[in-house]
Amino acid sequence: MLTLLGARSAAASAARGGYFRFHWPLLAVIALALSGCMPATSSVAAADPADPAAKSARVGYRSTVAPYTSLRPATPAPWRERNDAAAPQPKQGQ
Repeated sequence: MLTLLGARSAAASAARGGYFRFHWPLLAVIALALSGCMPATSSVAAADPADPAAKSARVGYRSTVAPYTSLRPATPAPWRERNDAAAPQPKQGQ
């Protein structure tokens, strides 16, 4: 696949009449392929899972229903007073 990418890039460059230019997607593919060969640098990632004394990241707990508050049973408010409070006040002088 890398050879095909290089050949296409070279052919496109030759068709434009220029020299072979640097091909960024090719560099990205090479960097991705080489990154798999790098050793793990994190001490947590390199720890042996079978070792009970190995350090591990902390686990936090947050409840998904903690902010819930029940609204039932709710006693109904007197509707006449609430309706009068929400209604527009009569204009003075009319």
